[in-house]
Amino acid sequence: MLTHAISKPILILTILLALQAFYTTAKAQNCGCSSDLCCSQFGFCGITSDYCGVGCQQGPCFAPPPANGVSVDEIVTQEFFSGIINQAESSCAGNGFYSRGAFLEALESYSRFGRIGSVDDSRREIAAFFAHVTHETGHFCYIEEINGPSRDYCDENATQYPCNPNKGYYGRGPIQLSWNFNYGPAGTAIGFDGLNAPETVATDPVISFKTALWYWTNRVQPVISQGFGATIRAINGALECDGANSATVQARVRYYTDYCRQLGVDPGNNLTC
Repeated sequence: MLTHAISKPILILTILLALQAFYTTAKAQNCGCSSDLCCSQFGFCGITSDYCGVGCQQGPCFAPPPANGVSVDEIVTQEFFSGIINQAESSCAGNGFYSRGAFLEALESYSRFGRIGSVDDSRREIAAFFAHVTHETGHFCYIEEINGPSRDYCDENATQYPCNPNKGYYGRGPIQLSWNFNYGPAGTAIGFDGLNAPETVATDPVISFKTALWYWTNRVQPVISQGFGATIRAINGALECDGANSATVQARVRYYTDYCRQLGVDPGNNLTC
């Protein structure tokens, strides 16, 4: 995940290689696990929440918490959305790309977004999502990472999602989807060729929002009950948390608390990471 003025390859690679090492402790089965094991969203077999929780494809998967009756579109009003994008310069590429309509259309594929827990929990999740989107894209100004084509986001160790040497997996979309191991599964889940046509995220606004919601529901929503700080760590922890870049952490927190104020909800505890 990349902001609009960011340079992050080395540290992100470090943490993601560590995550990959965790997942490779179990043999990849491509959902050919024994009946007592779960097949995780990454295609590995195991029995813990990392395998049986969010994204579990097969086996004794944990049942997700029930969705509440919140209507996200009633919270994300046109006034709220416009209040974000109208702060971007009129010359920004995002002004002709991002829209509330595209967000709501993408949302139809992610019925659990903003609908877990209490009504206040829903409002906090929506505020958190748009806080990160605001920071990552500069108020919906940027569709692609600045200087992204000059950076290498191909993890050759992620052999399940081999890179196309003629394509770049730099940040695109509302949460700036990055790396082949994100483009590959996102494309499979959403229905586009993430590895051979990653530019789709920058040309189709609905798919663009879907990638953000895909990343959010799989990587961020599971930790949101721990506070906004945990969502920062899930998106950009290696480069911002634990004192790595307190200025960007505080910027995200400012957006979040402002959006909580607009949505009439207390921001809760544990705001930083």
